[in-house]
Amino acid sequence: MQQIKDYLDQIAIISNSDWDFFTSKLERRIIPKKTVFLKLNDVENHISFIESGVVRLYIPKENPEKEITFGFSFKNQFISAYDSFLTQKPSAYQLQALTETTILSITYNDLQEVYKKTQIGNLIGRLTAERLFLIKSKREQNLLNLTAEERYLKLFKERPELLKVIPLKYISSYIGVTAQALSRIRKRL
Repeated sequence: MQQIKDYLDQIAIISNSDWDFFTSKLERRIIPKKTVFLKLNDVENHISFIESGVVRLYIPKENPEKEITFGFSFKNQFISAYDSFLTQKPSAYQLQALTETTILSITYNDLQEVYKKTQIGNLIGRLTAERLFLIKSKREQNLLNLTAEERYLKLFKERPELLKVIPLKYISSYIGVTAQALSRIRKRL
């Protein structure tokens, strides 16, 4: 619980009573490596904080080689199929733990209760949503403005640990190239 407290303390000062109420709604879950914990067309009922591990967001295809990886989340970040969470409609993508992943989760209904009953709830919700939006916006801008090679270099400058835990086929999909093109990029570098 200390990790999420440290994260939220960067955003705002939380009273002890608000903190106690919020943490009473959190559930720690351990997701085994390679487990899909939100499937296509399921409604996302949780927003979670990653204590440890790496999660992949992707669109599954009949041929696994054609899956589209469009996001990764790491330790000390929130993870959710956020559009499904907000609308309570089926998700158009899946969430998969790439490593054993420990998360602290709150349900949609419990989060609504936190919003209603605490002074800090709405602020935390808004700021968390803003951070998730900024991550998404940055990714879109990188796809539009950078070459595949620049996207690869930027990814590993910002997250060098990726090479150790994420298969190259997911990285190639994430930066928008084939596995063969990524191999050529890596050879050039």
